[in-house]
Amino acid sequence: MSSEGVRFEASEEFARRMDAEDPLRHFRDEFLFPLHHGEQSIYLVGNSLGLQPRKAKPYVVEALEDWEKLGVEGHFAARHSWMPYHELLTEQTARLVGAQPLEVVVMNTLSVNLHLMMVSFYQPTRERSKILMEAGAFPSDQYAVASQVRFHGYSPERDILRLTPRSGEETLRTEDILETIERHGREIALVMLGNVNYLTGQAFDMAAITRAAHRHGCRVGFDLAHGAGNLLLSLHDTGPDFAVWCSYKYLNGGPGTLGGVFVHERHARNNALPRFEGWWGHNKQTRFQMGPDFDSIPGAEGWQLSNPPIFQMAALRASMELFDRATMPALRRKSDLLTGYLEFLLDRLPPGFVRIITPRDPKQRGAHLSLRFSKEPRKLLEKLTAQGVVCDFRSPDIIRAAPAPLYNSFLDVYRFAGVLEGHARD
Repeated sequence: MSSEGVRFEASEEFARRMDAEDPLRHFRDEFLFPLHHGEQSIYLVGNSLGLQPRKAKPYVVEALEDWEKLGVEGHFAARHSWMPYHELLTEQTARLVGAQPLEVVVMNTLSVNLHLMMVSFYQPTRERSKILMEAGAFPSDQYAVASQVRFHGYSPERDILRLTPRSGEETLRTEDILETIERHGREIALVMLGNVNYLTGQAFDMAAITRAAHRHGCRVGFDLAHGAGNLLLSLHDTGPDFAVWCSYKYLNGGPGTLGGVFVHERHARNNALPRFEGWWGHNKQTRFQMGPDFDSIPGAEGWQLSNPPIFQMAALRASMELFDRATMPALRRKSDLLTGYLEFLLDRLPPGFVRIITPRDPKQRGAHLSLRFSKEPRKLLEKLTAQGVVCDFRSPDIIRAAPAPLYNSFLDVYRFAGVLEGHARD
């Protein structure tokens, strides 16, 4: 089997050769791996929590030292002043998701940002009240959407349209999503999808969905929790109204760290949009005049509420610098090869042992593959963990494995498949 002109081989020699030829191989040394019996773990769960960049601790310590020495003056006199600290991430974030700097901001956490965006972009009416989403969306998204629908006095049972795969299939078909929009477009106020489904690993055609929804007057938002830092995104050109994401998965910002928001440029100065207001979204030139009337910063920054946590931003900055150096096009090229190699090796395991439910088409997936095993997956995961392999389990019966291209290697993938082969023959 081959990918991008590379013919895969099931050998350690091949994996080592691929790593030696990998132009991004040195980025692995920028991260700290959990150890298993003194050796680096085979860490394939960056789709859940990314590894710690080596520079995260020094960057956080720098901020702590400035707080120690400067106190409140650190807002202006720290080595990286706290007042504009979030701006250190703006241009990097814009490049990461294919947006203009005006369109992005790092703030809050994902579900908080999703609620803030729905305050602005879900405005139901009697004629147009429905939200379209995946039936298998991440639970927090389902809770947020249902609570917004109830808040407006509507019924989640009636006003949430849930997309389900065809009978006997694991993933959604693009034509079925588009047909649903075509059929219900006049009733839909908001199309709200995860651009990569957390459970199946399926990546949706954001451009086609956005075009279809806008043609019917629907607003469009995406949850990029599994897309930011994973897929090659072009949010400005694709044109959704908004997107939200977290930064602790592929973006390696640390547990529970800040998320990000994209608001398309066409909404940058639309002060007629309803929103929850806070002083950090107020005009920077007059913020400290402490006036009673809100004057929104143009663009995504205008949705900010409070000044951000500097220590979290410092840790995230360490990773974002690495993404900026590596570039998303280069990371996607490597990711396609890594995940393709994992698929190739899994297909060579004894028949019936494992089934890949993530789409085979690289254009319909990112780094992670969702796997169904015929042998008890929970017990299998325990055995993998005992052997230094870090994956995760998602109910009811899926193990997810994600070779993250910023720090995973072809040898990681080869060794993982070797461990699985041993269990397949037990």
